[in-house]
Amino acid sequence: MQRSGQMEKEAVLYERLPNDKVRCLACARYCEIGKDQIGLCGIRGNKDGKLMLFVYGKVAAAHIDPIEKKPVIHYRPGTKIFSVGTTGCNWLCKYCQNYDLSQRRKVEGDDYSPEELVRSALDNKCHGIAYTYNEPTIFIEFARDCGVLARNHGMFNIFVSNGYCTPESVNMMKEFLDCITVDFKGNGEQKFVRRYVGIPSSEPVFETLLELKKTDIHVEITDLVVPQVGDDLDHARKMCKFVYDNFGPEMPVHFLRFHPDYKMMEFEPTPVKTLENHYDVAKKMGLKYVYIGNVPGHKYESTYCPECGKIVVRRYSFDILEWNLDESNSCRFCGNRIPITGRLDKDYREKRFQMVI
Repeated sequence: MQRSGQMEKEAVLYERLPNDKVRCLACARYCEIGKDQIGLCGIRGNKDGKLMLFVYGKVAAAHIDPIEKKPVIHYRPGTKIFSVGTTGCNWLCKYCQNYDLSQRRKVEGDDYSPEELVRSALDNKCHGIAYTYNEPTIFIEFARDCGVLARNHGMFNIFVSNGYCTPESVNMMKEFLDCITVDFKGNGEQKFVRRYVGIPSSEPVFETLLELKKTDIHVEITDLVVPQVGDDLDHARKMCKFVYDNFGPEMPVHFLRFHPDYKMMEFEPTPVKTLENHYDVAKKMGLKYVYIGNVPGHKYESTYCPECGKIVVRRYSFDILEWNLDESNSCRFCGNRIPITGRLDKDYREKRFQMVI
């Protein structure tokens, strides 16, 4: 397919300030950017008193993969996703596995108009588009234009987000977004995020979740548990209490295993026992659907019926091995309704991995 060359585009989420300055409203950093300067993310900058999105139409990575890889497991199970990302990020995670994209402060990538991106997803028989690899809110105007078109063609849209958003960005999400995973790091503990993420606190993430609660967007929560420095159970308890108090017992929560990368190669992978301790904290708090991720073959990859205790969805990594739900997504053993949106896709056994860029 011949690609149409893309150029930067004026952003929507910003306000003008005196002396040709602008304030970006895409994320909770609220960067005030002088003329000819760039925001911390590296891809939104001030050009002649206007905030420009320099990566509009620049896709730095694109893959086809299972929705379960996001991880999203209570929404449209078994579907195939067209996952895309750009360069840049609003966080500075020292352990980032996508650091070659997220910490690259250059405008690079293949040219894709929204129409071309959606057409590529359709040609590859994908059911939805995920905006991922780096923080999607920093390129939300491009994601919005793609997402609206995708919906018009019967596809859904997913953000894999750090949740460091604003009321303005959540309001824009309502125009096109169907599902979001909000990723806590180190249980959201302040010392951890200051040292290893480069933000003052996780409070904006909690605020974003409250904004998302006002929408119809499906939400799942992940928490990257980092050994020694981001695995305090008291902070895990605080996070789980927030989830339970504000979203109830049915919100899916995933505790993810850390693997050493980027500037944290000296750390060991998270002990499985540490993840299981986090699982126990969440269950004792009353959360019904708690998962352990990045540990292929672990029993808590699967979904258990909270009434009878039997496995209703058996998983191995990103694959679904067993489906024990009826046509209404109720447990076949006891009839309890399981809060999963959509039926298991008929092609879930097909290959769902493919590199595009």
